[in-house]
Amino acid sequence: MTTPGASEPSGIESSGRQSVAAHAVGVAVTGDHARFVTLPPEAVRWVREIEAPPGTGNPPASVSGTFVGREEQLDRLHSMLSASGDAVVTQLAAVHGLGGIGKSTLAQEYAVRHRHAYTVVWWINAESPEQIEAGLSALARRLCPHWAYSAGSDECVAWAMTWLQWHPGWLLVFDNVEDPGDLRAWLGALSGGHHLATSRKATGWHNIAPTLPLGLLSPDASADLLCALAFGGRKATAEQRREAEALASDLGYLPIALEQAGAYLYQTGKEMAAYRRALPRMLDKSSDGIDPERTVAKVWKQSVAAIGRRDPLAVTVLQSLAWLAPDAIPRSLLTWLAPESDPDVLDDALGVLHAYNMITLTGSTLSVHRLLQAVLRTSPSTDDTPISTGRSAVEQALLQALPDPDQPLPTVTRAWEALLPHLTALAGNLPPGSATEATFDLFAAAANHVRRAGQMPRAISLLMKTLAQSEQVLGDTHPDTLISRNNLAYAYRSAGDLGRAIPLLEATLAQSEEVLGDTHPDTLISRSNLAGAYESAGDLGRAIPLYEATLAQSEQVLGDTHPDTLSSRNNLAGAYERAGDLGRAIPLYEATLAQSEEVLGDTHPDTLISRNNLAGAYESAGDLGRAIPLYEATLAQSEQVLGDTHPDTLNSRNNLAGAYESAGDLGRAISLYEATLAQREQVLGDTHPDTLISRNNLAYGYERAGDLGRAIPLYEATLAQREQVLGDTHPDTLISRNNLAGAYESAGDLGRAIPLYEATLAQREQVLGDTHPSTLNSRNNLAYAYRSAGDLGRAISLYEATLAQREQVLGDTHPDTLNSRNNLAGAYESAGDLGRAIPLHEATLAQREQVLGDTHPDTLISRNNLAGAYRSAGDLGRAIPLCEATLAQREQVLGDTHPDTLISRNNLAGAYRSAGDLV
Repeated sequence: MTTPGASEPSGIESSGRQSVAAHAVGVAVTGDHARFVTLPPEAVRWVREIEAPPGTGNPPASVSGTFVGREEQLDRLHSMLSASGDAVVTQLAAVHGLGGIGKSTLAQEYAVRHRHAYTVVWWINAESPEQIEAGLSALARRLCPHWAYSAGSDECVAWAMTWLQWHPGWLLVFDNVEDPGDLRAWLGALSGGHHLATSRKATGWHNIAPTLPLGLLSPDASADLLCALAFGGRKATAEQRREAEALASDLGYLPIALEQAGAYLYQTGKEMAAYRRALPRMLDKSSDGIDPERTVAKVWKQSVAAIGRRDPLAVTVLQSLAWLAPDAIPRSLLTWLAPESDPDVLDDALGVLHAYNMITLTGSTLSVHRLLQAVLRTSPSTDDTPISTGRSAVEQALLQALPDPDQPLPTVTRAWEALLPHLTALAGNLPPGSATEATFDLFAAAANHVRRAGQMPRAISLLMKTLAQSEQVLGDTHPDTLISRNNLAYAYRSAGDLGRAIPLLEATLAQSEEVLGDTHPDTLISRSNLAGAYESAGDLGRAIPLYEATLAQSEQVLGDTHPDTLSSRNNLAGAYERAGDLGRAIPLYEATLAQSEEVLGDTHPDTLISRNNLAGAYESAGDLGRAIPLYEATLAQSEQVLGDTHPDTLNSRNNLAGAYESAGDLGRAISLYEATLAQREQVLGDTHPDTLISRNNLAYGYERAGDLGRAIPLYEATLAQREQVLGDTHPDTLISRNNLAGAYESAGDLGRAIPLYEATLAQREQVLGDTHPSTLNSRNNLAYAYRSAGDLGRAISLYEATLAQREQVLGDTHPDTLNSRNNLAGAYESAGDLGRAIPLHEATLAQREQVLGDTHPDTLISRNNLAGAYRSAGDLGRAIPLCEATLAQREQVLGDTHPDTLISRNNLAGAYRSAGDLV
């Protein structure tokens, strides 16, 4: 009988070896229950012990200091919160998309009036999930500064969540929610207080919270607000009141327009009638026909003119701010606008803008209302400052602010985090066809960084805008446009969106062939990239011929040993390896390595890549005797040539750890995985894709060592991070989901394993297609889980379907096909159907001996399993010699203490016992 573990497990996937070629106490959870964070014991104790001082809160100060016209809404808001604990302030559908209607002002007034009824009143900018988490982190730093200021962001969020759960009676204000769905998890996780949200979105709230639509101010309230602001609290005369009513009508009763006008009138002393006459005539409007942007433009054009007369630099600053994201604009970004001889003038200019309520200053950053930005971008010009001046200035300021790429990657990435939202906004705000050389320089620098940081999916919107501008400015088939198209396709591929990547690469290749010619180097790169996308999609039938054609053309055009030719040869070898054709892959890898050594030198980075890939092919062939020394040599050379923490060195270290793991040397494997993970966290950052690969591989090493107590939490954390960084259906996220299911299965928790396997399979079928190799892996793994649960009816049916699909897609002798055949034979054996099990085991063994060789680890698994089937059939005459042969070969190939060797020794002992019982 085959002992547990002797039958080949269902192919738990590990990100594993990377081909680096061309291509404690107290657990708290975040609001979406996706990231699990272990807090130190002292932090858990402080969660329970720390009470908020009376009046703790952070509501922003009122912009105007005046609140009018919203008493009814305040009363309704209080009733809604008292009844349900949740409320949402939105604007009416008639004014959809309009900011400045007073939603935040209403929330701020409610928070101030009722702050003594709450233990804490905490204001959170909620335009994105990241900002919500930043707001919760700030709460942790307010309440527990002695710990939180040195803790990580995730730990601070978890601490704040846990504190709120322990200390009810608070009010959380989520300001400017862009997607109502972003709040669902937080509302569900935090039920001990009140939630108040403001949003420009009128829809999406029906199953989340009751809503309070907020419209324009009434005419009387608008006039009250104007008079209060313009006259500084002095009572207006009857004539002044009439003038205020008329101006309020011209301003469309929009609170932000009223506040801006009142601030200008108060500061300048200008009469309302004169202010009104200076505005262009407004269109006639009814309750549903107002044109808010034009109304606001009338106010702000006058304000900008007044600012320009007082401080011309302030206008340039304002025109520059119009092109950026509205919030968290670094003040340091604007220093380039001030002359070096008098840097204080920038502070003076910002002070003027703040006095006119044109901006909000918050420490080292500032904000500007998005509607004001729209007005500034669409106005023809001010009297002295054309729109292009501000845009040109901000482009130069962004160029000056670009971080030095030679700094450590985490340092560079932190600097880019502050710049990318503004570059994306600039790209989105540009008029069609208006990009300049400076614009393209900015976009190229951003693309280079996100590629280096492994964050291409984050830059998709930026790359889309870059491509659109290239098409309009340079033309549809300009070489730089083709590069932009290729970059966008690469971002789609990095995001796992092959449905958009492949058509774009196909179009790029067709255009390159037409414009540049069939064998132009850029055309060859496009052809190679398309082949790589086909390979990622599991379509090796299209990938391999395209790789072969690219290699032939590269040899003809560039020469047999050109670096690009060597890359093509390496890529083709990789595709052969993925297809299970090691007979063609290994000689091609060996030839590529020999040529790289001759042409580039023994320690050139590309030579090291070739050496690493050849070692990987030896590992795939089960030849660890050649793989491990080659990995060790590559790592030593990488450390010497590239440095101890270069990304390629870290790849080599990761791959060597994987080979040690394959050899059963888990002590060295885990130690090396741990060291690699620590270095990747330091060099690449905590959520870089390569760091996540290391985290996944370390979890797999723990699992192989039987340490599920460390493996499962690490798998769970990796899955949560991949969902956040890469997206819910990215291929690497699906690998993490599959691996976590496998760990649950190893722990005997089939109640969690099987639903997770089923969900992963469904997602892979939808995202990757029904016959993608990864989909087939999921189908195989689910079948194995059904078998472990004793559900042989579903297991055998699924094994049979998977085998048929693998035979059709991968071929009759692909290693994965042989795995399916082995697993199906094992399921037949478990069902007692030895008549079908034994012939299938025999056939699988014969094929593995022919394809993989007589001593490949998979061949030894087949030999072991066939011996077990003979033993189950009572045929000890054939079982015992086969057990003896398998043990001898495993001792020779894998070593005396490899886990599989121990299984063979145990199985042979069992067979001897069975024979003794018969005697």
